[in-house]
Amino acid sequence: MLDEDDDGLPDLGVSRAAKVWTIFGIALIHIAILAGLIRAFAPDFTARVVEQAVSAFTVTITAPPPEPAPTPPAPDTAGAAAEAGKKAKPREATAPQPKIPIARPTEAPPVSSTGTAATSGALAAGAGTGGGGQGTGTGSGTGGNGQGGGTRAVKTSGDINSARDYPIASREQRIDDYVIIAITVGTDGKPRACRVHRPSRDEQANAITCRLAMQLFRFRAATDSGGNAVESVYGWKQSWHY
Repeated sequence: MLDEDDDGLPDLGVSRAAKVWTIFGIALIHIAILAGLIRAFAPDFTARVVEQAVSAFTVTITAPPPEPAPTPPAPDTAGAAAEAGKKAKPREATAPQPKIPIARPTEAPPVSSTGTAATSGALAAGAGTGGGGQGTGTGSGTGGNGQGGGTRAVKTSGDINSARDYPIASREQRIDDYVIIAITVGTDGKPRACRVHRPSRDEQANAITCRLAMQLFRFRAATDSGGNAVESVYGWKQSWHY
């Protein structure tokens, strides 16, 4: 009778390792036979099993995003001229009509003439206001009622001493100065009134000049064109030069 090992197989004098490989080989043969049957009778099932087995070991690799392109440096525009501006286009303008009509200038006569026309001739009396005619003032026209054609008053006596008749205290103030007085001369040749026409810097000397003229001066009265004595005004300038 043969002995049995722990694995239930009869002991034929074979080593334990040989027995293990025999069992493993028999198992592989059974698996191969089973796989062939499944592939023959159920091919879809085999494909799904293979796909699931492969997907379990599938590793998804995500590529990193591409690096951005470097930004070119900005151009140096310091001191550069700016772009040309747009050209201004002037608006059309029309001058409004004047509210007040402009009078046209009077045309001058083309040439002088010896005719009697009022515009360009030698007419003695024009239509405007001429400078001729008879006046009513004290001019020298023969047709006026003034002193024209007569004589003016003439100083016949009296004089003022510029050094003796004025105060010494204000002498420096009067040097190179003068006063003009207007004396009213009566028909008898005597002064009737006196007023300062142009004063000097010395007010006291102005008053003294009028007082001395009234006291000392005598005149030959002025006359009209008929030779009659008339009242007139006589001017006197008193200067001081020491």
